[in-house]
Amino acid sequence: MAVVERADLKIIGDRFIAAWQRRDAAALAQLHAPNGVVESPMFATLHGRKPIEDSFRAFFTSFPDATFDLEHLLTDPPYIVMFATINATHRNDFFGLPGTNRHIDFRVARLMKLNDDGLIELEQRIYDFTGLLLQVGVLRAKPAKP
Repeated sequence: MAVVERADLKIIGDRFIAAWQRRDAAALAQLHAPNGVVESPMFATLHGRKPIEDSFRAFFTSFPDATFDLEHLLTDPPYIVMFATINATHRNDFFGLPGTNRHIDFRVARLMKLNDDGLIELEQRIYDFTGLLLQVGVLRAKPAKP
């Protein structure tokens, strides 16, 4: 495949969103290059499809009803940028915390750089991980003093 065109990026973005909505960790990992890299506040830096798939699977196990509500999809070859809101219920273990049945919602930005084969070679995830930890109860916030 030659350099990825804007129309191709939209198709790849749509595939990503569809796989995310199905909570299909394997399909999401296959959109990444075999030596792809993901930088994530939750999972640190991941190298390769297997760790990337494992990170999606871990998230979907903790939050089995997770939704990905796309707000904006921007393409500028070789980049895809997604702005979305994730909503879910904490049902199973999450970093050692058993399921609390607490609802979470947080906004996320994903910057993906594709290689010439149309695979994600770098994905950078940006979101408020501390806020997510507060929502599930891992962290406690002290009220501000008046």
